[in-house]
Amino acid sequence: MSDTDSTTTESRTADTDELDVARAGARLSTAPADTDADAGGSGTTPSGGQAVPGSFGGVRRPGALGAAAWTLRETAGWLRWFWRQLTSMRVALILLLLLSLAAIPGSMIPQQDVDPLAVEDFRQRHETLAPLYDKLQLFDVYSSVWFSAVYILLFVSLIGCIVPRTWQFAGQLRGRPPGAPRRLDRMPAHTTWRTTAEPERVLTAARSLLRRRRFRTDAADAARGAGGWVAAEKGYLRELGNLVFHISLVVMLLAFAAGQLWKSEGGKLIVEGDGFSNTLTQYDDFTSGSLYDTGDLDSFGFTLKDFEATFERNGPQRGTPREFRADVTYWEGADGTEKKARIEVNHPLEVGDSQVYLVGHGYAPVVTVTDGQGNVAFRGPVPFLPQESAGLTSTGVIKVTDSLDRNGKPDQLGFQGIFTPTYGIDEVRGPHSTFPELDYPVLSLNAFHGDLGLDSGIPQNVYQLDTDKMKQFKGEDGDLFRADLRPGESVELPDGAGTLTFEGVDEWASFQVSQEPGEGWALAGATAAVLGLAASLFVQRRRVWVRARRDGDGLTVVEMAGLGRSESAKVPEELADLALALQADAPPGEAPPEDGEPGAGGPEAEEKTAADRTAAAPGAAEGAGPSSRGETE
Repeated sequence: MSDTDSTTTESRTADTDELDVARAGARLSTAPADTDADAGGSGTTPSGGQAVPGSFGGVRRPGALGAAAWTLRETAGWLRWFWRQLTSMRVALILLLLLSLAAIPGSMIPQQDVDPLAVEDFRQRHETLAPLYDKLQLFDVYSSVWFSAVYILLFVSLIGCIVPRTWQFAGQLRGRPPGAPRRLDRMPAHTTWRTTAEPERVLTAARSLLRRRRFRTDAADAARGAGGWVAAEKGYLRELGNLVFHISLVVMLLAFAAGQLWKSEGGKLIVEGDGFSNTLTQYDDFTSGSLYDTGDLDSFGFTLKDFEATFERNGPQRGTPREFRADVTYWEGADGTEKKARIEVNHPLEVGDSQVYLVGHGYAPVVTVTDGQGNVAFRGPVPFLPQESAGLTSTGVIKVTDSLDRNGKPDQLGFQGIFTPTYGIDEVRGPHSTFPELDYPVLSLNAFHGDLGLDSGIPQNVYQLDTDKMKQFKGEDGDLFRADLRPGESVELPDGAGTLTFEGVDEWASFQVSQEPGEGWALAGATAAVLGLAASLFVQRRRVWVRARRDGDGLTVVEMAGLGRSESAKVPEELADLALALQADAPPGEAPPEDGEPGAGGPEAEEKTAADRTAAAPGAAEGAGPSSRGETE
């Protein structure tokens, strides 16, 4: 062959190799195929279409129909890509992390639907941050657009992950364990031994043993000289636990959504002896979901008969609450009979679909105010709100709307006060309470007169006093008026405005009445999620194969192997236990030699038989149990 022919042949061979490589690359590539190499790669196909590299739509045909078809394929491709990304485990974990991070502002920033007073106080103290928080919806985190977006995406991601895995798991349950591999000795855990038992007997015993151990089994008779085998599989509870965990997350998300949409929650402060009816006008504050109908309020009511609170008096936990108990009588419906009940922390009163929780406690000084004409202008308990939990130092106001001065002219009175259950004073904190029980109660008051502003029609906080149109009383020495009273003591107001008497102290309790339709589902979902996660973590999917075949000496060779989906020391241990149990029906040993064979009798035969029996026993060269490396020694 000439050099020219040789060169031509090599060139053709190179061109062929390059073409094969290009075709193989085209088969592996997900991008649209490029056009034939025409005119330097113009991007057009022989049919006149235009290939768009990297697109999902492939070749764009000429004309409006071709463009529409390409656009449809491109849109469908992007939708498929987006769906695969959304339903991937990585994106689900990212969304779950984002949901956890999004809940942080809801726990650190006061929420409008939980404590409107705290939100208003935050706005007054942070005039710069409050408008920014309003724009970012940080006062309504759990109903904000961005939180709802993460919430809905996570929900869709879980659904898209669960549905195909459920069908896959159903197919696995209907399927059979995979057949035994040709080389069981290549498994990470395996063992083998010889026995005189028949192969059919060994396989029958193995299948029965594995079924007793709750394995799902399949078997095959001897074929092509490979011998019969039994395949077994166990650990489906792992995948079931994984599915239960994901389904439980969906249930929890649905329960959370139902609780936000159909929930109701209201608060009420009740002084001992007073009652409450479950109507909208009776609540101090009330919030509900967007789909809740106030007509669904349960018809019931209750009266606070007695409240009992005790605190630790000694030791490092002095002042720690030990008991909070509210004794009530309640009734259902308009004409229901009264029943006694006790409400404690974490032990609510359940009436219909409503739960009545005990959430707070405090004191209500009982005062009597007479005006300048000697008439009783006000009498009753006034709830004071605790400002700290260590001693229950409380603040409150007393508003007297119907009062006359000494000249008989109408004049409204207002009092700002501090109530200390156990009075104490120092230079730093001033008057304060040193213990939350009524050991030495003192009521300290400042007095004002003028216009309370109640006639303006603007709602006021009952625990705050608007002093814009009021003047503070002054004593005879010209200093601002102030009085410190013990129970039973009275004080005369300056300018003949009347008297104020501190009669005693009642206790009050605050209650929260809630309807949470998704609470039970959320609890069930959380419990199932924990159980499913435990199953997916601690249950191992594993397979076991048993093969029995005749060898050239007429013995039955038994092979066993085990394989786990993840590395675990339990697979060799379980295989060893199964092998030991199977040897009850397939004991290691060797058949005696037939008559006429060399060494059929005499001492030499006995010596050879003993040596062979030793070699066939467990722990010999082909031992009956897995080694420390998971392989047969």
